[in-house]
Amino acid sequence: MLIDYDEMVAFHGHSCPGLAIGYRMTVAAMAFLEQYRSADEELVAITENNACGVDALQFISGCTFGKGNLIFRDYGKQAYTFYDRRSGRGVRVVLNQASIPAAVKNDRPTYIKWLLKADEKEVVALEAVTIEEPDKARIMLSVICEECGEAVMESRICLQDGKKICIPCRDKKSLKCN
Repeated sequence: MLIDYDEMVAFHGHSCPGLAIGYRMTVAAMAFLEQYRSADEELVAITENNACGVDALQFISGCTFGKGNLIFRDYGKQAYTFYDRRSGRGVRVVLNQASIPAAVKNDRPTYIKWLLKADEKEVVALEAVTIEEPDKARIMLSVICEECGEAVMESRICLQDGKKICIPCRDKKSLKCN
């Protein structure tokens, strides 16, 4: 898989260790699955962080929030799981923190260079996984919040005292959805 690193940097806005980490993790996982950039929802990615590397994941894999094939789980881990709907195969890829030389971590340019050039086994760990196939993206109706007047995805509306309200309006009132 040929990825233009400079184009990915332009997409993200700058070069940084996080982007290099996401690059290595995503390329390794997609090679493991023998997968190419997702045109639609055939590939699903689950990210366990919302750091810079997720931009690399999106750029390389084609998994995005907009298409509904990027799922965010806020675990704070440098880990991604990819699932190929066509083959039913999955892989979890994790950054090998312990194998990163301490000397490179304190110098950003050196760290980035190391991340991009080091042997894959030093940078990432791959594990075949079996996961329940994630739901495909659903198109939802919009409902108008009776507090603020803004359109809200139907599945995110709350009913309070017979009124349809959005989550932020609910939170302002310290209420819970039914």
